[in-house]
Amino acid sequence: MTHILVVEDEEHLAVGIKFNLEAEGYRVTAVGDGPSALESIERNGVDLVILDLMLPGMSGYAVCEKLRQAGKTLPVLMLTARTLAEDRKRGFDVGADQYMMKPFDLDELMSRVKNLLARHGSANGSATRPVSSGAIRRFGRAEVNFDTFEVTVAGTPVKLTQLEMKLLRYFMDREGRVISRDELLENVWDMPGHLYTRAPDQFIRRLRKTFEENPAQPRHFLTIRDAGYRFVSGGEKRLEVGG
Repeated sequence: MTHILVVEDEEHLAVGIKFNLEAEGYRVTAVGDGPSALESIERNGVDLVILDLMLPGMSGYAVCEKLRQAGKTLPVLMLTARTLAEDRKRGFDVGADQYMMKPFDLDELMSRVKNLLARHGSANGSATRPVSSGAIRRFGRAEVNFDTFEVTVAGTPVKLTQLEMKLLRYFMDREGRVISRDELLENVWDMPGHLYTRAPDQFIRRLRKTFEENPAQPRHFLTIRDAGYRFVSGGEKRLEVGG
């Protein structure tokens, strides 16, 4: 059974979310602070986290950042009553997959949960999906199945977060084209293009670390000075630097 962790210090809200998720057939654990959330994930195994931003002691930002630093790729849906674009940007910077504003519609929350789980391959506890030939893509030493979220590099399985997969697919679908940071923010992060954030740069560094033989001299994920980035499946023999 799919296990969802709700991290929310407002008890009435946590109870409401838990009740509705359980009605959908999920196993749900609710905790009210960051350390308890990290402990629950480590001990019990969790498929998805619904994470409040404003928690006592350790913020939702810190919880999400610690998860990503520990190599956890499970989906994180962040909740907040704060409306500033800067807050949303910071959430994506630390590795959140989606962001919802309070108050929110429960039907929308359920829909997002199902979508995140399905895309991560854990809906209903086990995702058995038909594999279409078009979903399997190859470049360099990598093979990527966008239907099942299975990725291998030189035959070794690797794990990517949903945002990393979304960014990878965006690049691969636009091979050879220069893509600006503004375009990435608008289409991958669903954020205003003019907003200043290092999120695209950080995530591209992660892709290079995962897929490039030498991340310091990338051949697939290239930086184009003062313009953006370009993906090349066959690899470039020369290094393009800048930006």
